[in-house]
Amino acid sequence: MSPDELHVPEDAAGERLDAWLARALGETSRTHVAGLIDAGAVQVDGVARPKGHRLRGGERVHVAERERPADERPAPGPPAPIVAWENDDLLVIDKPAGLVVHPAPGHRGTTLVELLAREAGSGWKALAVHRLDRDTSGLMLVAKSEEIRSELQALIRKRDLVREYLALAEGRLGSRTGTIEAPLGRAAHDRTRMAVGGERPREARTHFEVERFLADFTLVRVRLETGRTHQIRAHFAAIGHPLAGDRAYGGTRALGLERQFLHSARIAVAYSGQPEGLEATSPLSPDLAEALSRARE
Repeated sequence: MSPDELHVPEDAAGERLDAWLARALGETSRTHVAGLIDAGAVQVDGVARPKGHRLRGGERVHVAERERPADERPAPGPPAPIVAWENDDLLVIDKPAGLVVHPAPGHRGTTLVELLAREAGSGWKALAVHRLDRDTSGLMLVAKSEEIRSELQALIRKRDLVREYLALAEGRLGSRTGTIEAPLGRAAHDRTRMAVGGERPREARTHFEVERFLADFTLVRVRLETGRTHQIRAHFAAIGHPLAGDRAYGGTRALGLERQFLHSARIAVAYSGQPEGLEATSPLSPDLAEALSRARE
């Protein structure tokens, strides 16, 4: 146990002990603080008080910290990203599922860009060239300068940067190869989703090739020509074959999946810093590999 002593400000007069202490200790929940008080690890001016004790202001609160029970500890965050390829101006990151790329309203927790910024220090900036959804795993590009990011984004617009994904679609696709060409915009009744012909639609093209037909699913290799939000997920849902596990787009919770079966498997590009070209590949993450094994049964 490590002791800690806190001073109750005058403007806290009338507050409950557990509520004030949780805020003072930076707790997001009163559960841990309530446990400390119930265990007698909290004293107000030298006297143990109950959770509902009303503070007067000006007291000294002594806290003898204890180890959190396992069920009270914060859930572990997603695994750290892996650097799949790097040179002086570019990183190819293998992003785990569950890791958000950029800070966003409503998101709590460290993002990929923030993690990389810590590694970079003052030496370079971590600038995502494109994004992956939080629960999509695999390869993405991170530039170390605005100049390189602008160059790579221009290559994306010119269709000179290859981005291939592996996806498991529900049902049996009607053809072995094809292109889904349908504009995407925000869904009118759910701003978190994209829909064909939604608000302010933008052109979107997704090319696919069947890797393997399975009993109730189709494993496909997908290449993006455009890069709209949720493009692959929305396009396959639009043709009646949502991705396995993608409940947001009509997929079923199948094969033990806790997320959509979508993995950024290959990136290839030639640019000024690597004129001979670079290519990086990523194997399926363990949860997707296990789901694919179940789909074959």
